[in-house]
Amino acid sequence: MTEQETIVNTDFIAAAADRLRVAAETRRATAPVREFVGETNLDAAYAVQREVISARVAAGARVVGAKIGLTAPAVQQQFGVFQPDFGMLLDDMIYGHREPVPYSRFLQPRAEGEIAFVLGRDIEKAGATAADVLRATDFVLPAIEIVDSRIANWDLTITDTVADNASSGAVVLGVTPVSPTGLDLARVGMVLERDGEPVSFGAGHACLGSPVVAVTWLARELARRGHPLRAGDVIMSGALGPMVPISAEGTFRLRLDGLGEVDAVIEGGHDGMFLGIEPGSVRQRGVAALESESR
Repeated sequence: MTEQETIVNTDFIAAAADRLRVAAETRRATAPVREFVGETNLDAAYAVQREVISARVAAGARVVGAKIGLTAPAVQQQFGVFQPDFGMLLDDMIYGHREPVPYSRFLQPRAEGEIAFVLGRDIEKAGATAADVLRATDFVLPAIEIVDSRIANWDLTITDTVADNASSGAVVLGVTPVSPTGLDLARVGMVLERDGEPVSFGAGHACLGSPVVAVTWLARELARRGHPLRAGDVIMSGALGPMVPISAEGTFRLRLDGLGEVDAVIEGGHDGMFLGIEPGSVRQRGVAALESESR
C-alpha cells in the first residue's frame, strides 16, 4: 500500500476509523492503524479523524473546540515531524473544576497541565497572526488534559495519534476566567500535583515557545483545511510540562502562576483490562519521550 493509495482509498479510511471506534466502545486497546494509512500520510490520518468525529456527532455529540498536541520539540523528533498535530474536543469530553471524572471512560490515561483559550470571536484567516489570536481570545483558564490512546501500549507513529483524534481523552477546565491582556503566557510557571505531591513542572515556553504561538498555528491550520475556529470554541493549547500516568483514583491539581488552579478528581482506578508496555518494545522509548517531555 502506497501513501497515494491511502489518500484515495476510502475503504482503508473506514477500516481504520472502525478499528478505533470499536476500541473506544469496548474499552479494549487495539493494534495501530498505520497499516491502513501509512506512517507519514497526515492527510489520510486526518481523514480517519474526521470519520471518527463525524460518527460521534451523528450519534449526538457536539464539537466545542480543539486541542493541540506534539508541541514539545523532543516529541516531534521522536515522531519524525516538525509541526504539532490537532484533535477535536466534544462536549462530553469537558469537565469542570472538581467535577468527578470516571476512570472507566479511559484506556491508558495520562494527565498534563495546559492553558485553555476560550474564543470570543471567529478566526477565519488562513494567515492569522498572534495578534489575531489575542484579539479573538475572550479569556484563558487553567486546564488539565487527560490524554488517552486507543492504540495498545501507546505504540504510535504520527499517523496513529492523528487518526486517534490526537490521543484525546478529556479536559478539566478551571472556573475563574482571566483576560490574556498584559500576560506573558510564555513565562507562566506550572506545577501539577497528584494527591498533594508535585509530579510535573513546566512553563509556557515549553509549548512552541508560547501557548499563543501554538494557538496561532492551530488557527492557520484549521482555516487552511476549511474548518476555522469559531467564537465560543475552547482551545487546549498544549502541554506545559511532562505528562503523568493515571492508574488509580485521586486528585490532580494544576497550579498556574497568575491563572489560578484547577482540580481533576478521578473516580475509580485501573481494572487490569489493558496491556502495559512490554520491556524492550520498539516504541518504549517513544512513550518515555511522551512522558518525560509531554505531548
